[in-house]
Amino acid sequence: MRLLVTGGLGFIGSNFIKYWFKKHSRDTIINLDKVTYAADKRNLVGIEKYNYTFIKGDISNPKTALTYSKDVDAIINFAAESHVDNSILNSSNFVRSNIIGVHNLLEAVRKYEIRFHQVSTDEVYGSLPLNSKLKFNEKSKYNPRNPYSATKAAADHLVNAYFNTYKLPVTISNCSNNYGPNQHPEKLIPKTIINAIKEMPIPVYGNGLQVRDWIYVEDHCSALEIILKKGEYGETYLISANNEKRNIDVIKSILKELNKSEKLIDFVNDRPGHDVRYVIDARKIIRELDWRSKITFDEGLRLTINHYLKNLDYYNKKMVI
Repeated sequence: MRLLVTGGLGFIGSNFIKYWFKKHSRDTIINLDKVTYAADKRNLVGIEKYNYTFIKGDISNPKTALTYSKDVDAIINFAAESHVDNSILNSSNFVRSNIIGVHNLLEAVRKYEIRFHQVSTDEVYGSLPLNSKLKFNEKSKYNPRNPYSATKAAADHLVNAYFNTYKLPVTISNCSNNYGPNQHPEKLIPKTIINAIKEMPIPVYGNGLQVRDWIYVEDHCSALEIILKKGEYGETYLISANNEKRNIDVIKSILKELNKSEKLIDFVNDRPGHDVRYVIDARKIIRELDWRSKITFDEGLRLTINHYLKNLDYYNKKMVI
């Protein structure tokens, strides 16, 4: 196969490229990335031996999307602005990348009739009650509550509209919170790990009781692989490893693993419009595509902590305090 991976220098995209080459070493991957602050060429050191090409380009440019979509078998779109705090400060880049960029890719898919997969998020469904057993599923109503999730929801609607209108070979996946190696240190788990190692205050929004559903990034990549191979066109698949945890408990688990004091926890003012709970029901992908997660939360957390310990000097330079 010849794959176009957009946003392949980012956290999930880079892990997907490495995962794909590990499983499909004879395939070809073109990585199209505009190289924002969240991108990092170091994430893909060591893959030069494969059929890999990097192109610096922006999917919000329609000519770029058309040019590099030609002569590929499939596109998997990771390219997105993804940090909620940044979207609250200024959503312009989110609209360009997450909506206009996806529209441009879909136009390329329509022209060349190639397979397309949109990597989305559980945040498009809004927030669940904190003390409930409810979970998001493929029939859940869209209810984005911040500019980031609104742009991702818009992209999902575009993909579905292009399937219904043009019958394109497209699929969508909405995944729970990813963690693992190469995640930018602005995110909760790497930021907590790095601050804990340095014995710096660990900021926690509000009371820290917000609930997230965590999945190790390699498990997410394996789900994307099976969707690309076996997913039914026009369908959405929700991906989860069934790891529902409060933010404060995740932080305490990291502190315990590093043998650091909980006195480092620093409660700060809550984020505006902060969703309190995301949890996914992944029964559809399990039932229809026979996918299973393999890495437990504790195992994945240890792998993640070891990655940041080994690369602490490098991540210190990228740290967002």
